[in-house]
Amino acid sequence: MSYLLFSYWEDKFDSELFSDLYILRFLDVLFLALHVTVILFNLGGWIWRKTRMMHIVFLCMTLISWIICGYQYGFGYCFLTDWHWSIKRQLGETGMPNSFIQYLFEKAGIHMMPSTTDNLTVAVFSAVIVLTIYVNWFQAKGLAKM
Repeated sequence: MSYLLFSYWEDKFDSELFSDLYILRFLDVLFLALHVTVILFNLGGWIWRKTRMMHIVFLCMTLISWIICGYQYGFGYCFLTDWHWSIKRQLGETGMPNSFIQYLFEKAGIHMMPSTTDNLTVAVFSAVIVLTIYVNWFQAKGLAKM
């Protein structure tokens, strides 16, 4: 049965292109979900005690990508964005912004200058680092006055 189904589609499309296209579309959706999940976790992983250590790991990975890898590729470099954009280029998309956050804003109909998006991203990320330090050091050690 599956052979008949496959040979039907093989007649309709170039099978290699057909399978590659579906794999690339799947990877595109996978990277979108992964990237949004990482961003949301970076924003809120400090809230729950059980996720705080993993949150610190994710923040460190983000900083390493932005700063250390960014030394070679440009400040704010994100390897997830780089891999995702590679997939999108193979799907024929062009004109993608340098920033995944800028891409999300544009898809949501929010138009702002890329420099504004970058500054907003750094400001929010910095606030998250401050909150993370507060809940993991001062609050956990009982040094915060409540």
